[in-house]
Amino acid sequence: MIKKKATNVKIVTIALFIATFMSAVEGTIVSTAMPTIVGDLHGVSLMNWVFSIFLLTNAIATPIYGKLADQLGRKKVFIFGLLVFTLGSMLSGISNSMETLIIWRALQGIGAGVIMPVSFTIVADMYPFEKRAEVVGLLGSAWGIASIVAPLLGGFIVDNLSWHWIFFVNVPIGIVTIILIAFFLVEPKQVRHSKIDYGGVGLIAVLLLSIMYMFQILGETPLNLMMIAFCLIVALVSGFLFIKQEQRVVDPIIPLDMFKNRTFVTQNLIAALISGFIFAYEVYLPDWTQGILGLKATMAGFAITPSSVLWMLGSFLTGKLLTKYSPQLIMNLSFIFIGIGSIVSVFLPISTPFWAFFLLSGLMGIGFGICITTSSVTVQNEVSQDRIGVASSFNTLSRTLGQTLMISVFGIVMNKSMADGVISHPHTNMNLMDQLINPQTAQKLSSEILPSLREILYNSIHNVLVVALLLVVAAFIVNCFDRKKN
Repeated sequence: MIKKKATNVKIVTIALFIATFMSAVEGTIVSTAMPTIVGDLHGVSLMNWVFSIFLLTNAIATPIYGKLADQLGRKKVFIFGLLVFTLGSMLSGISNSMETLIIWRALQGIGAGVIMPVSFTIVADMYPFEKRAEVVGLLGSAWGIASIVAPLLGGFIVDNLSWHWIFFVNVPIGIVTIILIAFFLVEPKQVRHSKIDYGGVGLIAVLLLSIMYMFQILGETPLNLMMIAFCLIVALVSGFLFIKQEQRVVDPIIPLDMFKNRTFVTQNLIAALISGFIFAYEVYLPDWTQGILGLKATMAGFAITPSSVLWMLGSFLTGKLLTKYSPQLIMNLSFIFIGIGSIVSVFLPISTPFWAFFLLSGLMGIGFGICITTSSVTVQNEVSQDRIGVASSFNTLSRTLGQTLMISVFGIVMNKSMADGVISHPHTNMNLMDQLINPQTAQKLSSEILPSLREILYNSIHNVLVVALLLVVAAFIVNCFDRKKN
């Protein structure tokens, strides 16, 4: 009798980690190379779209991949997404204008949308519930490692090769990952008679595109109120039509009855809120350490390193806690770590030394690991086996939307605070503020003007951190509405 081939769990887990790391590195490494790219392609006005288009298409593709993974199988869908990502990376590398780079970055984002949700879905298939959190934490640690490696790798590639190679490097990595998944992931053949909900796919694409684009332009100055209103109307109409479509079809892209589950809803809302908070913490604390403490970019980045390391510890703790306690109780534990860190951050004086950020980073990292892992694993456990892909993708989408919304909100708070600060401090302007945040140009600033500039930056970051604290409070309130363990 021929022995049936089984999934090599260790090798597949390694492949998922590589894919996650590849996706995580992408954002930071492009940021590192962007000054060089702009200098070469001469498109500074389009610079933000190199980042935002990737985020937009990624978010749109995420729920679609989740449904397809449930319908067609995880393996086929994951390999397809990786192929699209790898192709998008290669084409981005050969771009000769900002316009073509943006187009291929959109393709890259479509491919990257498969990585997070389908990875978590494959983990749910391979591991029992009690082990799932640890593996999700391991995959999550890829983002922490990427935050350390990406700036160094990006700098090395740009200095010694060319900016094109920050995209080309994904090609061999993507091919290796595809081979590992193709040969070592074994899943039973699935026979699906239901048709893909193309109407739902189209409507959710329009809905998410309008929402995400509206968030993008909210951070622009001056505000384009007509375009914001247009996006809002499109979002409302497409959202209404999407709900009607999902109620009508036999096999919807996002089954609406999942939202009758209180735990499913609360966990996704918490994921969105805390992901928004994490964005503020990871983006604006390095601004503090560079602009106020005057540290170099590499050193400033290490201020948030402990959070990445201890994130994994929080995930491992979550695996043991989930077998004994309700998600609501575990979330409250995470809020203790995050809440203490966020409250202390709001009251930090301008003279705060570097080591204090190191301690805060570690404290909140444990909370992040517990919170995000609890949310990811719980939403999977709240649905049936054939809906794990959809549940995972919606959780990923919730986190993406939370971050995207808060990018705009924090940007508005930051820019308004700095503008007010410049008005109240003579001899300062926004150009000088830009120079202060950049360590290379900060050295050229006059010692007489530095205290005023640092005070403006301190007040601006403080206001952002206050808004971020409100997100933690909101997440705690949402968690109070979750049901206790039966």
